[in-house]
Order: sequence, then structure tokens, then C-alpha cells
Amino acid sequence: MISAIVLIKADVARIPEAAQAIAEIEGISEVYSVTGNVDLIAVARVSKHEDFADVIADRLNKIEGVQETETHIAFRTYSSQDLAAAFSIGLDE
Repeated sequence: MISAIVLIKADVARIPEAAQAIAEIEGISEVYSVTGNVDLIAVARVSKHEDFADVIADRLNKIEGVQETETHIAFRTYSSQDLAAAFSIGLDE
């Protein structure tokens, strides 16, 4: 899977509705309401780069209340679970 983090500026009066509509898009795994320069952060996960066009450009950007997006495509994913699994390869429990 290829992941992207999408920073979203939304109409303040429509944040909950926009977040719910974004969360219902196939290919969006999570949506967070956040503080700071953006209102929402969505995590998109697709099997090929071309799918981002459908998920983000064709669907997410057209949700009522979404004003602006900035997408960051991930090169690699690091997590504590991934690291623990990698270091335990070959060890018997």
C-alpha cells in the first residue's frame, strides 16, 4: 500500500460534516480534526499512485466544505510495531 497524508483547510461551519464525508471515501483510512494551520488531516492508502487522483483530486477535493488541500506522499512508513517485528525475526518465543 502507498500512503499519503492530506492536510485539509475547511469551512469552519462544515468541519464535522466534511470530516465524516471524507472518512466515507474508499481509500481514506483515517480523518483527524486538528489544531494549527489546517482543520483536518486525512490518511489515504491506495495500491497504486494513480489511485490518488481518484481518491484525493476527484473525490476528497469535491466534498462540500473543503477549501484547500496539501498532499504529502509517504516514501516509507515507520512505526514501533514494524521495528519490533523486524528485530524479532528468527527469534523463538
